Amino acid sequence: MGGELVEVDPGERVEAVLEPEPRDLRIAYEDEYLLVVDKPSGMAVHPSAGHPGGTLVQALVDRGIAGGEVPERPGIVHRLDRDTSGLLVVARSEEAYGRLQDLVRQRALDRRYLALVRGMPRSRSGRIEAPIGRDRHDPLRRSLDTDTPKDAITHFGVERLLPGHALLAIRLETGRTHQIRVHLAAIGLPVVGDPVYGVPDLELGRQFLHANRLSFPHPFGGGNVEAESPLPAELQAALARLAS
Repeated sequence: MGGELVEVDPGERVEAVLEPEPRDLRIAYEDEYLLVVDKPSGMAVHPSAGHPGGTLVQALVDRGIAGGEVPERPGIVHRLDRDTSGLLVVARSEEAYGRLQDLVRQRALDRRYLALVRGMPRSRSGRIEAPIGRDRHDPLRRSLDTDTPKDAITHFGVERLLPGHALLAIRLETGRTHQIRVHLAAIGLPVVGDPVYGVPDLELGRQFLHANRLSFPHPFGGGNVEAESPLPAELQAALARLAS
């Protein structure tokens, strides 16, 4: 007919319920306020349409993680890509979450990575400053070619040179989605094993990107929190293979 007025009662909003899925995770640091966890490659940080289960959040629910406005992401202060391994901090209360977010905004969360790239850097160290946003043509990708640029700064130094490859030590000054992978590809040093921005490596089966160090002032005082994560066995094997 047309022209009718339709009223809909959405009812009371039902918050998402996260079912715990305990996993044997390495906890690099833990106190009453926060956790620093060593995430394995292949594990998404929180549930999403493509990964409803098997996430880091579901593995940590029973450890009292909390904070933030998104029910599916309690305590998640910063993230790692699903196929990136290594360290990230998770809050255990709303107050801890807020204080850790302040550290992120102040760029006081010192995040270090190891990345294996194809090619040789032109210098032993460098600073990449190039805004990143959603790609103009592919919304699933991040790009320098974007209508929604956000400041992004990445620092790198050569850790080790291999034939045709280099192992880089990376420090993030900002934390945009896919920042390291996009920035390194932009300067002609694509990450090994990265099927989106880098160089696929079927034998490795994952991107060679590992968050190996994390340090920050404790949000409730008492000095610094410092944690390190050893290079996973599959990345060590890839280094040995490409060095020969």
